[in-house]
Amino acid sequence: MAKITLDNLAHAYYPNPQNDEDFALKELNLDWVDGEAYALLGSSGCGKSTLLNIISGLLQPSQGRILFNDRDVTDSPTAQRNIAQVFQFPVVYDTMTVRNNLAFPLRNRGADASYIQDRVQKIAAMIGMEAELDNKARGLTADAKQKISLGRGMVREDVNALLFDEPLTVIDPHMKWELRTQLKSFHHEFGHTMIYVTHDQTEALTFADKVVVMYDGRVVQMGTPAELFDTPEHTFVGYFIGSPGMNVLDAKIEGHKAYIEGTEIDLGAGYKPVEGKSQIGIRPEFVSLTSNGTGLPVKIRRVEDVGRHKIVRADFFGKEINIIAPEGASIGADMNRVAFVPERINVYANDWRVKGEVA
Repeated sequence: MAKITLDNLAHAYYPNPQNDEDFALKELNLDWVDGEAYALLGSSGCGKSTLLNIISGLLQPSQGRILFNDRDVTDSPTAQRNIAQVFQFPVVYDTMTVRNNLAFPLRNRGADASYIQDRVQKIAAMIGMEAELDNKARGLTADAKQKISLGRGMVREDVNALLFDEPLTVIDPHMKWELRTQLKSFHHEFGHTMIYVTHDQTEALTFADKVVVMYDGRVVQMGTPAELFDTPEHTFVGYFIGSPGMNVLDAKIEGHKAYIEGTEIDLGAGYKPVEGKSQIGIRPEFVSLTSNGTGLPVKIRRVEDVGRHKIVRADFFGKEINIIAPEGASIGADMNRVAFVPERINVYANDWRVKGEVA
């Protein structure tokens, strides 16, 4: 197991990058604590796989260093980094049995035969493939092969880190939850440093101790699921985390007030003058419909009943505002205003969160 440090790291896919736009992975400094489970979350093309491949040694960074337990491994090949990586699509030996596929990393390192047998049996039980141990991998389905890949990644106990690059893409939906639970149990039992790349917020939030959100080649926030929900440090985090995501509205900020299309909104804190593009962000969970003439004027477009609650889609000067209402809530025709919980409003300057001062 290892603490992983990224020091002044950046990467471009062609020589002589001149500015930020030339970098697929923009400069970052980050510590991954030994033994914690992380998720790298972001939309396609944001740099997640690039970062993972730099950590594993499959890609040489354009600048900066990678350290494992403070030892510089930037120029070390993958084999010397002692990591296990599971890719988006299954990588298995078709001519081998499931048992031999799982045992291969251990045999390759000269492990004792009895240890290999016990370890393979344990991992096979974890991935639900005990009955297929003596079957050739060639005849198995894609999701079964990916389970073998997962098992082979987890079979070694001595690795510095386990890296997963969207490993559940080919897994049947009803099995994804079970395998995520198994991965979480595996982490609790053995305490490996784990990094899990995904574009699926549910996978990230249910798997990781901390989630690293990436946007346009940058890490815009690292935090617990609660921190990402309550205090998104970037508007993209607010938009990407949550269903629906955070409402973001252009606003003029003056002290404890925000002004949106001429309507005054109370903020839960006081703010200094905001330079550049100023906005407020509010989760749909903290927006309510009213009929008392206060709040922002809206027109309800539709109501979606999702069972546990209702999602109200409203229009505010051409901008959609989402409201989450309780399942039993009555939504009348006179409910043409929305009110915000002041303490739950975040203020942003040029997409980055500004910290306020509580009165």
